[in-house]
Amino acid sequence: MPTSSDLEAMRAAITAAEGVRLLTPPNPWVGAVLVTQAGERFIGATEKPGGRHAEIVALDAAGEKAAGATLYATLEPCCHTGRTGPCTAAIIASGVSRVVIGISDPDHHVDGSGEAALNDAGIDVETGILAEEIAEQLSSYLHHRLTGRPEVTLKLAATLDGRTAAPDGTSKWITSTQARQDAHLLRARSQAIIVGAGTVRADDPQLTVRLEGFSGPQPRRIVLGEIPEGAQIEPAESFSGSLATLLQNLGSEGVLSVLVEGGAAVAHAFHDQNCVDRYVVYVAPAIMGGDDGRSLFAGPGAPTLASLWRGKFVSAVRVGEDLRVEVVRT
Repeated sequence: MPTSSDLEAMRAAITAAEGVRLLTPPNPWVGAVLVTQAGERFIGATEKPGGRHAEIVALDAAGEKAAGATLYATLEPCCHTGRTGPCTAAIIASGVSRVVIGISDPDHHVDGSGEAALNDAGIDVETGILAEEIAEQLSSYLHHRLTGRPEVTLKLAATLDGRTAAPDGTSKWITSTQARQDAHLLRARSQAIIVGAGTVRADDPQLTVRLEGFSGPQPRRIVLGEIPEGAQIEPAESFSGSLATLLQNLGSEGVLSVLVEGGAAVAHAFHDQNCVDRYVVYVAPAIMGGDDGRSLFAGPGAPTLASLWRGKFVSAVRVGEDLRVEVVRT
């Protein structure tokens, strides 16, 4: 049973991980906290690819004080050599006596062997502290490692009665400025954005991250179909083929998270082909009325109530004047 001190330290590690999640992909965003025998705390977070892992950052900060300490890590420490050396070797060499792990790493290079290496060295290891919260934070990384495909988030914005545009095609702006800024954070957390060629022709979007202080790489822009000449979305990639093939290709290229922002036809295609893992819907306190406005999805839906798609609510929070509802596949 974790103590209050364990929970406090692991929450600090989760916070540290959140601070770097825009910088570390395709590596996981991990936080670590080292607590010395005297109660002194050293915090680490994963650096950009090629840099130190969170555990090493914390160990380096602690130096000789690591001997006899407890190390908290949101993800199981690695035990193989990649861009950097194995974290388990450094942990063992530091003299740390106890390691508390949030969740195991399903990557085939790790998958329990990190924990085993620490146990074999006589270090007390505990796993599963705040596991549900950490698994949600690392959902796209875990999904990629388990399936080989990126986690797909479908972003939608609609009125209270589920309309995305008026009958004349006008849709700017259904949601508030705050909701649109929140959507830019979704972009920042994604390594690729997918949109249909029809949306590019109709709206000529840039699909870039425009957040104050954002310095991370812009996500790749992928257009389903031919890119119109002179479109603002350039530089972008054009793709024609099955969605499954596209996602498999992106996964093999290290893309962990994809944001789908295409129109109703693209939304329906991803949903109908079971390619969506997470739905984020911004609902405005507005009603269009009638049945002639454009709906969230363009295409045939469930023929009977028994065949409804059902997921799990993750959150429902107010963003500006709107409601942001998040649902995941179960």
